[in-house]
Amino acid sequence: MVALYLFTNNPYFSMRFASVLVLLLVMVSFSSCISKKRLTYLQQNETATDSLIPVQKLPDAYRLQVHDLLSIRVKALDPNFVDIFNPVGDANPNATGEERLYYDGFVVNPHGNIRIPILGEIPVLGLTVEEVRENIEKRLLDEYYKAEANIFVTVKLSGIRYTINGEIGRPGSNIIYRDEITIMEAIANSGDITITGDRTDVVLIRQYPLGQKVHHIDLTTIDAMNSPYYYVQPNDLILINPLPQKSLGTGTTGLQSFTTILTVVAALTSTILLFIRL
Repeated sequence: MVALYLFTNNPYFSMRFASVLVLLLVMVSFSSCISKKRLTYLQQNETATDSLIPVQKLPDAYRLQVHDLLSIRVKALDPNFVDIFNPVGDANPNATGEERLYYDGFVVNPHGNIRIPILGEIPVLGLTVEEVRENIEKRLLDEYYKAEANIFVTVKLSGIRYTINGEIGRPGSNIIYRDEITIMEAIANSGDITITGDRTDVVLIRQYPLGQKVHHIDLTTIDAMNSPYYYVQPNDLILINPLPQKSLGTGTTGLQSFTTILTVVAALTSTILLFIRL
């Protein structure tokens, strides 16, 4: 009650209170807005119109893990000899795209093997797709076909599947039918990080034979392109955490913050004036 009396009857106190309130309003507005530096991808330390980024060695070839899905095709001079290796969707003739791969592909089982007609169980855990191709081709030539059959084997991962959640335009699981994909491409394919997403600390949870590991990558610096986690691997989980500004709820820009705080101050002032009149 004493503070309320001073506020309403002492001009000096009212002026000081108003000055402190305005200063606090400005400070909160600037602290709550998101700077351009935290929103810009792959920034360089120096300013340059054109720059050349040295080509870094690409990551080592991906090694197969449990639950990976492979597409295997065998060709020969006489297609009738290899029809058994090339299913045509008999399990579900109406399946298309990713669903067709589910029925026709070869899944790495919990024991690290795949089951192939005639050849039976083949261990593939920890191998690259190129090593699997060489193994299948060698066994077919050694055990079933002559060199004159011109056996041609193709082994590919059935796309790169990843899951992305958090502050992203379109969260969820996606599959890209390519041999390589960067984390920037994965984010763009999912609608980009929202303005309240933390680009400085993107979390990537990666599967390994002995379990999962958590990695971090800062996408606001050009050095991210040299990170061993810049390229996405199958079954990666990408998490985009929110910036503190979102939890504050004061707005993502200076104008939004100013408008929000001004509304609160106006409501508080109206309440005080009504209380005084009563």
